[in-house]
Amino acid sequence: MIYRRFGRTELQMPVFSCGGMRYQHSWKDEEAEGITNEGQANLEATIRRSVELGINHIETARGYGTSELQLGRILPKFDREKIIVQTKVAPCESAEEFRKTFDHSMGLLQLDHVELLGLHGLNNQEFFDWSMRPGGCMDEAEKLRKEGRVKHIGFSTHGPLDVIVKAIESGRFDYVNLHYYWIYQNNWAAIEAATRQDMGVFIISPSDKGGMLYQPTKKLVNLCKPLSPMVFNDLFCLSHPQIHTLSVGAAKPSDFDEHVQGLKYLDDAEKVLAPILDKLNDAYAEALGAEWLANWQNGLPRWEETPGDINLPIVIWLWNLLKAFDLTDYARMRYNLLGNGGHWFPGLNAGKLAEVETQLSEKISGYAYRDKAIAILKEMHELVGGEAVKRLSESD
Repeated sequence: MIYRRFGRTELQMPVFSCGGMRYQHSWKDEEAEGITNEGQANLEATIRRSVELGINHIETARGYGTSELQLGRILPKFDREKIIVQTKVAPCESAEEFRKTFDHSMGLLQLDHVELLGLHGLNNQEFFDWSMRPGGCMDEAEKLRKEGRVKHIGFSTHGPLDVIVKAIESGRFDYVNLHYYWIYQNNWAAIEAATRQDMGVFIISPSDKGGMLYQPTKKLVNLCKPLSPMVFNDLFCLSHPQIHTLSVGAAKPSDFDEHVQGLKYLDDAEKVLAPILDKLNDAYAEALGAEWLANWQNGLPRWEETPGDINLPIVIWLWNLLKAFDLTDYARMRYNLLGNGGHWFPGLNAGKLAEVETQLSEKISGYAYRDKAIAILKEMHELVGGEAVKRLSESD
């Protein structure tokens, strides 16, 4: 395993982390009694394999159903000085409720402290305000740190770039969990801001949100050779020294294997990546045109300012990926999550475009590609619109 200094926490963080949202029995706490011996054994085998590989950072959250409870049956068996544990608690209006939730997490984990406590889902201005106001969640988290129950405080986010950067530049956080992959590089300015603050940087779900790379399209497979798309994306992220660790959402012990096999390329990352990046960028430009790729985002309104709350930037981005790399299943999954993802994936898809098309056309009258954008909305709904997709935490 390779380790990187996790910013000012001074923790030596493995470049892969063991994410805790796929190996648990259920997303629902009330189903804890249904945990089978086989299910618990799989989780424990996954954790043991993780630590055996040197992946000693175990990450979970109060919102991950039975994950904390099940981890509480295995984590206390390890040498406490040799594992790094992170849990996360969602921001809320009441600091008292925030502490109560944290206490519940610690009871489930059966630990007296965690190295890392994240504010889970600092996704919009409201949650930022709840967290940062006097007497809010952040003040309560800092009390927990003074009590020795938390070593370092960070936040996870699926929010807009301006909110992420604002939280980073507050100077109050030690690390950040955010999205950044080859197919989605919009948060680079936040990573740069975190680097200026000497914060740890943790990348959320690179294999799933980075393009469902555990079942890649044939086109991606061919373009990424001699690497697999998953190893390519890992290497792309880790080639940036500002990034310290990538989450591996393992569901079973073998899920780490492909990731760790890619570590042998890290010392020569620039050389290995260069021809693959050339192929990917050429394919992007061939499919969509270099001029479109360079300018399509300029002038698009945010979803909150768009008639029908249509998330134009996301829908067009998904269309680009579908057209260039055949990412139809990925586009379908993300497109149909719009309207069902809440603040984790906000805005709507184009399902009700007919009701707001006139207003939308007027709203983006100054956008250089207005007619094309509306045509894309119509095409996307025909291509991938369908049954609503739920977030994992809301699935049955």
